Amino acid sequence: MTIEIKKSIKPIEYKKAIRFLEERLALIKENKKKELIWVLQHPKVFTAGKTFKENEILDKSINLIKTNRGGKITYHGPGQIICYFVLDLNKKSKDIRKFVNLVEKVIIKTLDEYGIKSFNDPKNIGIWVKHGGEEKKIAAIGIRVSKWIAYHGFSINVDNNLNNYKKIIPCGIKDKSVINLKKIKDQNYSDLDNKIINNFLKYYQT
Repeated sequence: MTIEIKKSIKPIEYKKAIRFLEERLALIKENKKKELIWVLQHPKVFTAGKTFKENEILDKSINLIKTNRGGKITYHGPGQIICYFVLDLNKKSKDIRKFVNLVEKVIIKTLDEYGIKSFNDPKNIGIWVKHGGEEKKIAAIGIRVSKWIAYHGFSINVDNNLNNYKKIIPCGIKDKSVINLKKIKDQNYSDLDNKIINNFLKYYQT
């Protein structure tokens, strides 16, 4: 199985990235392009998935981009690693829950390599850590499936400005907060993108 690996050094505008994903999706449906795993960062942007509600915006001055991914409202920006993918589940297992579990496993195993214990929550999508006696979100997941091709992806907070999350109800969850890796464990995360890619290939291709 051949998957194209793409890493972008400079931040990519959100709308530009989504256009690229949708173009790749169409080409994969026609068997004209390889599947894709793409690691990047975005400039500051708030995005809303299909189940988003207006009352999840606390600061009405924010610029919100509505998208067709699953999930609710979230924030992307510098200091956050994004992993997008366009993967053909027709070649694997036509089981969305199984694929979401695989994505969760990739994130959990990657963070484990940094000595950070994380977990999924059956009631709340995403990956969580226990910090300061509370459960806090470290990674958000938003996936869409079209003709059994999964696309969009997940984000991991590394050293981003968490104050931006105060302008929204992140992922529609009122009673839990978010955190980044640097606040959990102050260490070098410069190779996080490579670890994400390696673990994704390891678990997806087995």
